[in-house]
Amino acid sequence: MQLRKIVPSISLSYLLTLPGLAFLSLPASALPHPQTASSAAALKLAVRINSYGIKNIVAADRARIHALRAGGSSSVNATNVGMLYIADIGVGSPATYHTLLLDTGSSNTWIGGTKSYEQTITSHDTGNQFYAAYGGHSYVTGKEYTDTITLNSDLIIHNQSIGIVSETSGTSGLDGILGLGPVDLTQGTVNNIYEVATVIDNLYTQKTIRSEVLGMFFAPASSDDSGGELTFGGYDPFKITGRINYVLITSTSPTNRYWGIDQSITYGDTDILSETAGIVDSGTTFILIATDAFEKYRSATGATVDESTGLLKISSVQYNQLSSLYFTIGEVTYELTRDGQIWPRLLNSVINGTTDGMYLVVGDSGTHSGSGLDFTNGYCFHFYSVYDTTHSRVGFATTEYTYAMTN
Repeated sequence: MQLRKIVPSISLSYLLTLPGLAFLSLPASALPHPQTASSAAALKLAVRINSYGIKNIVAADRARIHALRAGGSSSVNATNVGMLYIADIGVGSPATYHTLLLDTGSSNTWIGGTKSYEQTITSHDTGNQFYAAYGGHSYVTGKEYTDTITLNSDLIIHNQSIGIVSETSGTSGLDGILGLGPVDLTQGTVNNIYEVATVIDNLYTQKTIRSEVLGMFFAPASSDDSGGELTFGGYDPFKITGRINYVLITSTSPTNRYWGIDQSITYGDTDILSETAGIVDSGTTFILIATDAFEKYRSATGATVDESTGLLKISSVQYNQLSSLYFTIGEVTYELTRDGQIWPRLLNSVINGTTDGMYLVVGDSGTHSGSGLDFTNGYCFHFYSVYDTTHSRVGFATTEYTYAMTN
């Protein structure tokens, strides 16, 4: 196979609840199938549809990206996120479990939004104040503690910085966040500290994992393997087909503060977005592209903007004529097939759509290209992804579901 290859997308049938699976943490430096690491880890993980009454998820996605572009933390909160990645995380010893949102677009860990923090023998009040702004007037504030974090019996973090919130705004229904973004995003969030070591940083420095790498996988609801997993310290070779293809974090600001990459997009044979910078973000539901690129895509597909959902809507005839959408990242091109561009129809009610409506998962970012953050590959860009802090890069791979053609 040539180095530049076409990678079709998986079907976009999504899972409402994903039970965690056992998996092996592997070092990401050896490709495609490295030696098994010394520890195994399993993390209860789920993707849930937000039930807090979002009327327009694409507008919520757009508000999040505007906050990111402005250089602040992402607008992660329970009223502005469509797809929620969640896990039960233990805090203290003995551990009290909190259901936390897992977010690659922010890096602080905090708790106490809906469930009170219980101090134990491992709790330590640092005397510092914690504050994180999430855009759209959303914020959390409180005290910084250090404590033991239990992801599972094999992934225990000692003396992890945790924000214990005493005041929140715009985070109704959210107990807390496990931040999985780069450490730079913690700058200015705790007084008297320049930046705060993230959970991945501490897993590495405490020699629990071999490298600062996070692998993320979710299977479609239509599959027999309806599971999701996070691999700390590497990736799960049993969830990918072929090799991980890496690209370095972009040098473009402000995208380089996040999991930012350079990418170009083509619809069929039509170029709609020249190579530019954007991010890979688990907290964004759709694929957002710059306004000028979005207009080219809308014109090429013949779609119209649906007022109820804020998404592009197509007819059955237009669906049959839909071309593939190609994302070129580095020297590899990833394909979203016709079905890959359609929001899962069994979930149309979640986006305020009609039962038989066909809605495209590509949305308008609200800003023209050249802003420094011209696209966001969110939940609907559903390839296996690897976030490698050690080598400042992001990787992607196909899975056994890549060639599924149903929606």
